[in-house]
Amino acid sequence: MPPAILVRASGPLAGRVRVGGAKNSVLKLMAATLLAEGRHHLRNVPRIADVGIMADLLTAMGVQVRSCGARDDGLLLDVPAECRPEAPYELVERIRASIVVLGPLLTRFGAARVSLPGGDDFGPRPIDMHLRGLEAMGAELELDHGYLVGRCDRLHGAEVTFDFPSVGATENVLMAAVLAKGTTVIDNAAREPEIADLCAFLTAMGAEIEGVGSSRLVVHGVEPSDLRPTTHTVVPDRVEAATYLAALAVAGGRLELVGARRDHMQMLLAKLGDAGLDVTVTPDGLVASAAGRPRAVDVATLPYPGIATDYKPMLTAMLSVAEGVSIVTENLFAGRFRYVDELVRLGADIRTDAHHAVVRGVPRLSGAPVRAHDIRAGAALVVAGLAAEGETLITDAHHLDRGYEDLVDKLRSVGVSIDRL
Repeated sequence: MPPAILVRASGPLAGRVRVGGAKNSVLKLMAATLLAEGRHHLRNVPRIADVGIMADLLTAMGVQVRSCGARDDGLLLDVPAECRPEAPYELVERIRASIVVLGPLLTRFGAARVSLPGGDDFGPRPIDMHLRGLEAMGAELELDHGYLVGRCDRLHGAEVTFDFPSVGATENVLMAAVLAKGTTVIDNAAREPEIADLCAFLTAMGAEIEGVGSSRLVVHGVEPSDLRPTTHTVVPDRVEAATYLAALAVAGGRLELVGARRDHMQMLLAKLGDAGLDVTVTPDGLVASAAGRPRAVDVATLPYPGIATDYKPMLTAMLSVAEGVSIVTENLFAGRFRYVDELVRLGADIRTDAHHAVVRGVPRLSGAPVRAHDIRAGAALVVAGLAAEGETLITDAHHLDRGYEDLVDKLRSVGVSIDRL
């Protein structure tokens, strides 16, 4: 029987929660190890299903991946001199981030065969910008029976301008540029903290990158012999932190989020402040408190430093019990309102129109069986369950395992009435 999560109305919350390593960073760091032969050591690695899938994918290519041990949250990745440059369908279709092996494989081995990616089911997310960027650098790409097949003698530097600051496309072209001949300029690059984390990892390996944190990245290609394996600590997961903050806003109380970084969530924290949360910085992370119902606020997703689309489901769940009417706008991905039907099953008053949702807050929700369509939709239903009378049964809870380490245990430790079935 697929896993399910049972949530009951809870609050106030109290205690400490450790924020783990970022899912949206560690998977790309694992792919980046393909650029340099030898043993890489990643620390602060979250124990989530997607890390296991990426480890299986790299293992299929010849990389040896193993945990550092029960008391160590790290991974050791031994990358051989020669890899099998193929990402098979049965693994790629389970995790969309696997597309970022394309750039490292092409630039180091001159060949790649990567199945078209799968991942969360919330609408199409084309990879045309990935392909145009790599083709500008000299890659020859074609589609062959569901696989992207690429080849090149050696990639060369190019000027790549994205129509949109795509995180995945930025990562793929950035990694490909590290070993390309000459200089690559990436304009309108994504600026997320996870991009900066990848740049820090690549620089420690020996890459030459300018403009980190800006929308213009300049990469001076180096020789393969110039790169070396390295040790790196994964940046904290800002989406995990946002999940706990949304839960706090719904249930009330006081939480210390160990490891959370305010500088990675400034726009979100400003919006949550408007909704009634009080957040302060501590030497170990953040302390947040909330009392009473949250206040209605308008939310629009934008590329970083704006409100991340991954925050939106949890914020919508929070706003479903806020005082007043909120308008939530999705500017990044079509189809990312599927979870709204599940919130409505719990009694939320939400109406969607194209990429907008009008959320009229109600005092309480009502527990019911609901389904998690993807990782963040599942987290949103957990947040909503904290304000629902009776029991909220969330099926397809395996999606949460892809992005959260010990979510049930962490929430239970701060007072949430929650069980995994």
